[in-house]
Amino acid sequence: MKKLEQLIQMSQTLGKPDLDYVILSEGNTSAQIDDGSFWIKASGSRMADVEADAFLRVDTAKVLELVDGPTLSEADMRSRLGEVKVDTNAPGSPSIETAMHALCLTTGGATFVGHTHPTAINAILCAQDGATAFSKPIFPAESLVCGEPVFVPYGGPGQALARAVRDSLEKAVRDRGEPPRALLLQNHGLVALGDTAQQVLDITDMMVKAAQILVRTYALGGPHFIDYG
Repeated sequence: MKKLEQLIQMSQTLGKPDLDYVILSEGNTSAQIDDGSFWIKASGSRMADVEADAFLRVDTAKVLELVDGPTLSEADMRSRLGEVKVDTNAPGSPSIETAMHALCLTTGGATFVGHTHPTAINAILCAQDGATAFSKPIFPAESLVCGEPVFVPYGGPGQALARAVRDSLEKAVRDRGEPPRALLLQNHGLVALGDTAQQVLDITDMMVKAAQILVRTYALGGPHFIDYG
């Protein structure tokens, strides 16, 4: 199966309404094409309904330039994203989080990336002490599938979030010697980084299960963390 077909199927699965991972046009997905470009979901496309025309091929180097260049407002970032399309005449605009995906596909070492806003996870990430709740695993399978997630402090959509993700990814690689499999974006959502589309789905499913259990543990005194890795 071609990579774009895998990306479409992955996106449609993440967008299933019964999973409660995204609603409306929330969330975005991407896949590496080659060293110079990647597919990214177009802004406004609903994940459950995406087909090939919902994805745009973008120039990786041009996207990364937007991270390190002059500070851009969200409106400025949206305007500049039209310039990173490989085919500048292609209809649609790349997701506002395109730069974050570029970082996950380069510094993060991923081939497929899935960004979602699961209610179960955001219930924790929007709380006062969300970082602590995800600081250690609570059951073995969580650690095996998701590794050690990285908590990313809040950054507004676009360049601000991309810069926060860049700093968090670079620190994780320095400290651990390898990139993480999951990013937890404060007040925002989850990013799963996978070698395959299925790995992105597995990480997302397991992180959501962990979040659902975590919330319930607080009714009985809080989580009992384990050391596992």
